Amino acid sequence: MRNLSILALHGPNLNLLGQREPGVYGTVTLDEINRLLEQEAKSLEAKVSALQSNHEGALVDAIQAASGQHHGILINPGAYTHTSVAIRDAIAAVAIPTVEVHLSNIYRRESFRHHSYIAPVAVGQISGFGPESYRLGLIALVNYIRQT
Repeated sequence: MRNLSILALHGPNLNLLGQREPGVYGTVTLDEINRLLEQEAKSLEAKVSALQSNHEGALVDAIQAASGQHHGILINPGAYTHTSVAIRDAIAAVAIPTVEVHLSNIYRRESFRHHSYIAPVAVGQISGFGPESYRLGLIALVNYIRQT
């Protein structure tokens, strides 16, 4: 399947990438990550639409609206990874293949970050590779969609 449409969702505080805790999240900005995703998508013959929000409801609305518009969802839910049953339920409800990504390795950080509400409803999770986590997640998601 060519011309896949992927929705890339970025959760709370990811708009501050490049200045927020660079020792944890690096110095790459969200705009640079989105450009990386667009370049990779082009090579995969896919299209990426990106949205960042600090608001849980906006992310839920975007997931619900993705049905019929996008073939997959690439999501970094940020702190909502560990708290949002609403985002988890939205992903389960739309049944769109979803890959969860994180810049840092959430399992090497504080214990409260070790649990993901998203992982059980995602086809996979990639964390700990900085901006490369997004690129790897996009490749994995596109390949998963094309194989199923």
